[in-house]
Amino acid sequence: QYTNTRVFNIHKINVPNEYVILNDSNNKLDVVFKTYGFNWLKYYFSKPEITVDFSQDVTKTDSLFVFTKSRVFLKSESIFGSQVELLNVSPENIYFRYDINLIKKVPVVVDAIINYNAGYDSFNSYKILPDSIQVVGPNVLVETIKNIQTEKVVLENVKSNINKAIKLKLPKNNKDLIFSSDEVDLTAEVEKFTEGSLKIPITLINVPEGLKIKYFPKSINVIFYTSLDKFNEISVKDFKVVCDYNKVSNNQTFLLPELDKITQNVKSAKINQQHIDFIITE
Repeated sequence: QYTNTRVFNIHKINVPNEYVILNDSNNKLDVVFKTYGFNWLKYYFSKPEITVDFSQDVTKTDSLFVFTKSRVFLKSESIFGSQVELLNVSPENIYFRYDINLIKKVPVVVDAIINYNAGYDSFNSYKILPDSIQVVGPNVLVETIKNIQTEKVVLENVKSNINKAIKLKLPKNNKDLIFSSDEVDLTAEVEKFTEGSLKIPITLINVPEGLKIKYFPKSINVIFYTSLDKFNEISVKDFKVVCDYNKVSNNQTFLLPELDKITQNVKSAKINQQHIDFIITE
């Protein structure tokens, strides 16, 4: 027979769903016992553990679950068998800190750079599914999480639809948190794009009553960027260019044209002339 001490890890079962046990690496037991030589082998060639059943082996306080060494002696035969003599267990008590589980939905922040091949683009940039995930864990930990970022992804010379899974950068070394997903799908519909140009009439606004103004030119080129599929649908009525007289400063002899209306069928639009000359005739 041999007498020796082995360290036993704690295996927790039947923890109530509304609680989470906070990670504590000190939750171990030093067990002194006596047994025959061959019986010792299984304790040296494996990681021994003692199961703590939270439905019957612990008592609960305001902030702790308490497991006493007396429970090990009561369960010694079921744990070690009849050929092991249990001599001592330390420490006297093991304390399990716990917190109330909190469920929180947090947004996913994408770290993505997408460079399209010449002549290709996407109308609505990209989408991520899901755009948020659930975090479950101790209130004190979950409350500090405002968002979850993805790993960085760089896509070059893109000219076809995007459908790519991206891993999330979940907090490391924190076993007390549960996440509903560890990745998201990045998608985008990619189309051929082109530029177009239309001459749009200029509308004067906020001109004082009785004031007559002559301005030139009467219309201006608007350059727009859209997909080939939508190109033929774009017309003059899809844009409106205005010059606001209220924005004219003293001694200024020009008006500033602004795009007041842009159709949703273009991704971007701009004016290629910055000044409209004017004179007051009356």
